[in-house]
Amino acid sequence: MDQFDYIVIGGGSAGSAAAAGLAKDGTKRVCLIEAGGENKHVFTRTPGFLGFMPKSSTWRFDTERMEALNGRVGYQPRGRGLGGSSAVNGMVYIRGHSWDYDNWAALGCTGWAWDDVLPVFKRQEGNARGGDEYHGADGPLRVSDAISPSPIGHAFIDAAANLQIPRNDDFNGARQEGVGVYQLTQGNGERWSSSRAFIEPLENSSNLDIRTGALVERIEIEDGRATGVTIKRGRKRETIKATGGVVLSAGAFGSPQILMLSGVGPGEELRKHGIDVKLDKNAVGADLQDHCDFLTSYELNDLSLFGGSLRGILAVAKSYFEYRKHRTGLMTSNIAETGGFVKIRPDAPAPDVQYHFMRAIIQDHGREKLKEHGYSLHVCVLRPESRGWVKLNSADPSDAPSINPNFLSDDRDMELLKEGARLMARIAETPPLSETGARDRHPIDYNDDEALEKRIREVSDTIYHPVGTCRMGPNDNDVVDPTLAFRGVENLWVADASIMPRLVSGNTNAPSIMIGERCAEFVKAAATA
Repeated sequence: MDQFDYIVIGGGSAGSAAAAGLAKDGTKRVCLIEAGGENKHVFTRTPGFLGFMPKSSTWRFDTERMEALNGRVGYQPRGRGLGGSSAVNGMVYIRGHSWDYDNWAALGCTGWAWDDVLPVFKRQEGNARGGDEYHGADGPLRVSDAISPSPIGHAFIDAAANLQIPRNDDFNGARQEGVGVYQLTQGNGERWSSSRAFIEPLENSSNLDIRTGALVERIEIEDGRATGVTIKRGRKRETIKATGGVVLSAGAFGSPQILMLSGVGPGEELRKHGIDVKLDKNAVGADLQDHCDFLTSYELNDLSLFGGSLRGILAVAKSYFEYRKHRTGLMTSNIAETGGFVKIRPDAPAPDVQYHFMRAIIQDHGREKLKEHGYSLHVCVLRPESRGWVKLNSADPSDAPSINPNFLSDDRDMELLKEGARLMARIAETPPLSETGARDRHPIDYNDDEALEKRIREVSDTIYHPVGTCRMGPNDNDVVDPTLAFRGVENLWVADASIMPRLVSGNTNAPSIMIGERCAEFVKAAATA
């Protein structure tokens, strides 16, 4: 039987940082378990292949039917393999607003205020612009400006500026509000996933054992203490022991699922699937929060925009040769190149909606391939009031979990999303964006409240930022305490977006990586206490 000091479940955005943090000094034996593969192929490394990810790199989850979205089934893709979602996402580097973290601290999460987390962000960051009071220049996570952004994306920025929305060239700097070009987790025009930043430099370390293609069936819990993990690789099942403890980092869907499969979660839910209850904890799988995204698309015959026409395919092929030679051109694009943050409600403590300009027409999360060239505009509510859940479909670890984000179940989210959508339409109708000649593929009267709400319910879905299902907090009924230690099971920590007590005001990849590194610090501190 294998034995390690620590086992980390999940090699995604947070798990890669956590495993590296535990292993890098060479004094502890660490086993990193990942269900997917290494994610070193050209499709994950080349940003412009974002819409052509192989199925092996993505968990493709469907949701339960959501009442407020006309009973529609949503789609929830998550990263699978080393790097997790950082290996398949849009690479947008956003930390969230400083208020988000100060609010976590105000909710009782001591040690998570902005002044506590900023040094970790800076230490991780290797920003091509250099370091300053907000940024690091020497960290392992490469961050850079977009190399060859779309001129149409700049037209979006200029149109917003003509509506007095300020320009902002650093959403992670002194202020978040405004519009501009997003910085990206890229280095030399290549995707820089969390595993590339933290795990690949340690691949030859004798004390870090990386096991890919390993499905976790359960965490072994004996006398209220996590002692190991049972995994299945191919047809072989094995139990790996951990003398120091287990770090669970399987994401907002995977972490609660694994806990429930291990007998930890809502007792009634576990008994329904024939699972022995080791700890009845209702907060496991509860409080799912996500950014509900409304989009509209515009056709524009412009080869600087992605499209499936013959000319577009030839342009991509030509751009790939440019990319291979110079690391420039269309293939460096993350598609979600530009956007910004706007405060719709004057009394909001921070911007309350976010915009993404997509350098392609996005239909059904990109699963429907279109010949037309064009762009999409997206808007989401940053701090939603709606809450969903994650439960089990069965006791089989290979089955997908049951997911219901309950999007727009709180009317306050709908009202704010409508206001954000109206502003988005005004930007599209303002020069110079309005002068491009783009055709709205789904025109509606945005001043018609009923028509707008109908359209929102017809097309809205996730923009891929689920959190909260293993929430952090100061109370016994919270899942983890502010050191990310599990409340009720010793030697068990959770390190991923599931611990967020409130969704941050922005993309969640950078905060997840920060959470992973902090968890490693907490685990090491507990060992010496």
